[in-house]
Amino acid sequence: MASVFDDQRDSLEKHEFMMGVPRGRLAVTLDMITDALILVGQHGVYCTSARNPTQPALDLQTVLQQLTGAKELIQSVMEEFASKSDSK
Repeated sequence: MASVFDDQRDSLEKHEFMMGVPRGRLAVTLDMITDALILVGQHGVYCTSARNPTQPALDLQTVLQQLTGAKELIQSVMEEFASKSDSK
């Protein structure tokens, strides 16, 4: 299994150049989490809850919730970076 630094080399180079290393890496991380959310959401269409067939299975709901929370936290860090650089 390759390192994320190898797998995402092009995206990392592009975003790190545009935003700096920390922000660029966070931006790529957000993209990766968004991709994971899409894949889990698509899987949830086929893997539904036995109790409520209109909802994804409970384990998928938990994964979606955790990924969404992680994405929110990363976005808040990026906003903190932006506000600190704006105040300088």
